Amino acid sequence: QVQLVESGGGLVQAGGSLRLSCVVSRSIFSMHAMGWYRQAPGKQRELVAIITRAANITYADSVKGRFTISRDNAVNTVYLQMNNLKPEDTAVYYCNGRMNSDYWGQGTQVTVSS
Repeated sequence: QVQLVESGGGLVQAGGSLRLSCVVSRSIFSMHAMGWYRQAPGKQRELVAIITRAANITYADSVKGRFTISRDNAVNTVYLQMNNLKPEDTAVYYCNGRMNSDYWGQGTQVTVSS
């Protein structure tokens, strides 16, 4: 069983920044991919950013140029740096790890006020 624990969410004004962290209970290099997803009230969960084992990165169009996904294999942690936040970024952000199954964290709330 793989456990993922997110942190770093909070309340921020529009234009501000936050950095989310996801600590994984096993080597993230062994994962096929690590990603961040988000779910706003009344909406489906959507992909924000994903980084594969080969370090290929994909971003949702809505966050390109503002968000950066990165990882530190030495501490089994994946990060999401979020800059120039907008009210529409408000959501619960979930960390995802993909191997033979999908593993999810409990989520961390990000609220951006206008």
